[in-house]
Amino acid sequence: MPATHNFKRKKVLITGGLGFIGSNLAIRLVELGAEITLVDSLIPTYGGKLCNVEPVKDKVHINISDVRDPYAMKYLIAGQDYLFNLAGQTSHVDSMENPDTDLAINVLAQLQILEACRHHNPDVKIIFASTRQVYGRPLSIPVKEDHPLAPVDINGVHKLAAEQYHLLYNNIYGIRSVILRLTNTYGPRMRVVDARQTFLGIWIRRLLEGDPILIYGDGEQLRDYNYVDDVVDALLLAAESDDCCGEVLNLGSSQVFSLSQTAAVFLDLHPNGQINYVPFPPNRKSIDIGDYQGDYSRIQKILGWSPKISFEDGMRKTIDFYEEHHQDYW
Repeated sequence: MPATHNFKRKKVLITGGLGFIGSNLAIRLVELGAEITLVDSLIPTYGGKLCNVEPVKDKVHINISDVRDPYAMKYLIAGQDYLFNLAGQTSHVDSMENPDTDLAINVLAQLQILEACRHHNPDVKIIFASTRQVYGRPLSIPVKEDHPLAPVDINGVHKLAAEQYHLLYNNIYGIRSVILRLTNTYGPRMRVVDARQTFLGIWIRRLLEGDPILIYGDGEQLRDYNYVDDVVDALLLAAESDDCCGEVLNLGSSQVFSLSQTAAVFLDLHPNGQINYVPFPPNRKSIDIGDYQGDYSRIQKILGWSPKISFEDGMRKTIDFYEEHHQDYW
């Protein structure tokens, strides 16, 4: 990957910094010599855990705050060089059951963060983590950034609104922002107690506990996956380059798997596993997007990013991590 030497002694704020992607990013930034502040509410269902940053706990500043607190965010944003804006409510089902909470975290808090940047740190560079969910059900795959935007759930609508706020503040106020639309990110430190972040997490737990992996429907739906180290690479490249300010960039993979093929990879790595096909729960079926694969040619052209870690290798690393550290994550 291109050099990321510009982070030495840079001040970096990561919202959702004790969560899955935020903690992996923090560990990498420590290696690069950054001065890091992690903001996390530690709301139990959102995935943040202090043990996620155990390897660097003495080398980062941790602030237990909620992004919905505008006074805390105003204080924390001042003086930062970079803001990795990763905090969010990620569960699609939860967004349908508690839309007000999703609105407060994924929209109102984002607007307040941008206002804090405008008034207290207009020179900060923002990297905002969005989601493939803004596309809704793809008309064709792989999905490019100019695909129609038609979210099928409240989470997708709110993430799209947050994207638009970031673009507006970039274009009108000059608050440098770039949006990365993530697909299925997986790896060490992801939430595995349920499917609120990704179904891959609960699959790993069931695999290691000797329970069957549950596949909804016929298992033919297609997905692409990014190992978290590749996602961290993309975040850092987006932070370093001003060529991507005001851009929306897909992540994705050249590998695409059906759910059945995905489960087969699990069984290759852990041969005693089992698969059960079960009916789609109605609350999930109604907001399911069908097949998905992201076209990442735009970020490859602008930033030189492409995923380096195959799904097979990344899942092997991930399963090894949870076999060693399951007591911290079950």
